[in-house]
Amino acid sequence: MYDVIIIGGGPAGMSAAIYTARARLKTLLIEKAGCGGQIAITDHLENYPGFEEGINGFELAVKMQKQAESFGTEIVYGEVLKIDTTTQTETQTSTQTAARTKKVILKNNKEYEAKTVIIASGANAKKSGVSGEKEFTGKGVSYCATCDGPFFKNKEIAVIGGGDSALQEALYLTKFASKVNLIHRRNEFRAAKILQEKVFKETKINIIYDSVVEEIAGNPLGSVESIKLKNVKNDAVLTLSVNGVFVFIGWQPNTEFLKNTKIKLNGNGYIVTDENMKTSVEGVFACGDVRQKILRQVVTACGDGAVAAISVEHYLENL
Repeated sequence: MYDVIIIGGGPAGMSAAIYTARARLKTLLIEKAGCGGQIAITDHLENYPGFEEGINGFELAVKMQKQAESFGTEIVYGEVLKIDTTTQTETQTSTQTAARTKKVILKNNKEYEAKTVIIASGANAKKSGVSGEKEFTGKGVSYCATCDGPFFKNKEIAVIGGGDSALQEALYLTKFASKVNLIHRRNEFRAAKILQEKVFKETKINIIYDSVVEEIAGNPLGSVESIKLKNVKNDAVLTLSVNGVFVFIGWQPNTEFLKNTKIKLNGNGYIVTDENMKTSVEGVFACGDVRQKILRQVVTACGDGAVAAISVEHYLENL
């Protein structure tokens, strides 16, 4: 029996683990793949406090994991299938709903029980849904510049998106590609001004405004060879020869495993919490990119994790 099970090993989950384990709560962190979440595949973080020259995302993730483990956090790897918040122990009565044991069940059939749960499962990159995207994923279509950028050395590529991630990754990809076509459906970017300034100065980046990708084409047994663009203002169609397409158009919360629970989600699938990270279910908290919020950054994820951990501590004290 754990005091708290944390689902997700990104910045939010690891920050929560640092706080709960340091408070001498028996802490289990469950991570699907490798700790770090999105930062583990981010080349350079410039806006995380304490690193005046920035820091590599994977390096920061390793430091966070080691810190969490140093306080006694136990880490297991596996994908969560569901959470059962209705389990009662032999010593509990039907009226003690707030104190009910939470059971976390993994896809490999392993089960873990705790008095509380913190959901920090994060979010994944959204798919564009255009023709050819699925067929060429892994054959030229990518959602991770750090992972796949080196495969496109001296090749022409396309980046789809207009937010911080799209511009940041487009800049990173100039280290490898001969030309980066940055395609955005609007006539101006939504990204931070400092990122826009860098993009405008970069000679390898070709900006294509007011356009959407309608099709990704190539050799099905080989790789991407071209994309078809449509101008949203005049309907003009353009075929652009590229060897790779990187999609950065937003995020999808990892909340599929919550569909049969009473944990409230908003219209986009994000978990609804109060300012103390409490969800609609007693003893279940959420933090980081998986919850409804206006800013999804490493620094806010860490703050969320700390708040969730303190809320867990107070909750357990009042049982």
